[in-house]
Amino acid sequence: MTSAKCLPPSLPRRQRGAALLMAMAIVTLVTTVAASMVWQQWRAVQVESAERALTQSHWILRGALDWARLILREDARSGGDKVDHLGEPWAVELAEARLSSFLSADKDNTDEGPEAFLSGKVVDVTARYNLRNLLDDATAEVDPVQLAILRRVCEYAALSPALADGIALTLRKALLAKASRTEPEALKKLGGDEALASAPVMPQTVDQLVWLGLDAGTVARLKPYVILLPEKSPININTASREVISAVMAGVDLGRADRIVQRRQRTPFTSTAELRDILGVGIDIPGADIVEVQSSYFEISGRLRLEDRVISQSYLLQRSGNDDMVVLLENRISGVEALPTPSGTR
Repeated sequence: MTSAKCLPPSLPRRQRGAALLMAMAIVTLVTTVAASMVWQQWRAVQVESAERALTQSHWILRGALDWARLILREDARSGGDKVDHLGEPWAVELAEARLSSFLSADKDNTDEGPEAFLSGKVVDVTARYNLRNLLDDATAEVDPVQLAILRRVCEYAALSPALADGIALTLRKALLAKASRTEPEALKKLGGDEALASAPVMPQTVDQLVWLGLDAGTVARLKPYVILLPEKSPININTASREVISAVMAGVDLGRADRIVQRRQRTPFTSTAELRDILGVGIDIPGADIVEVQSSYFEISGRLRLEDRVISQSYLLQRSGNDDMVVLLENRISGVEALPTPSGTR
């Protein structure tokens, strides 16, 4: 009797409280697990959607490449005079256009996805001075004639002419280091294993000139005037800027280069011999290794805009003969485009 009277009267209430806490813990756990599963499912859908959009964008831009290759192929086949100039179909830039207008004019045959806009262009890269011309193929030595050209290019780019010497020497080291893998003589010219260890990597594009020790600002100034191709190439006087024409042709100032540009706008040059009427007496017409009237290398650029997302893709293409179109380099850039600021806001 005495022990029964000593039982705490609040024991059943404590049990009910513990059961309630356990139920709340279970509900919290189930809710957390369910929320995690929903988030993972949402994330999987978003990742799949992004990958699908990226793959579709890639194939659309590959289609733009095929379209440009077709134009260049037809240009080579139809151009009996073998002359490339800025009045040809390949030089017409494709302004940004709604992609659905190419696919169907009937909205019932298109999905409800965001509108896509496609733009692109083909650029003759032999309109710029090829840095590969600096080095002799047989000896890997710096060509003094080509070095003088690069010095003038640097002047037009508002850079020190002495920069050309540094570019030529570091390019030589990079080329010898690359060749030393299979040619012992190249390693000897480079200066041995110690020189090989400190030699820069051979760049493939102008942007990669930073590998040679150039800063980004210097590369940006050079970019409109120079290109880096796998082999030597002359500039095309039908597409090059007046600065490049003046730089590669000794004795031709910007005034004469302007007259060359004006003449080709009226009638493109069909041979370099036609330069004689503009150059006059005392200035020699450079050889075919310096200037030409046709091109073999082109850069094809495509840009796809999907709402605020932008995917840009570029290809370096070599055209040889009528049918041989080889893609040498491919570069893709993805990002988000800044939206325009509404008027009246800061």
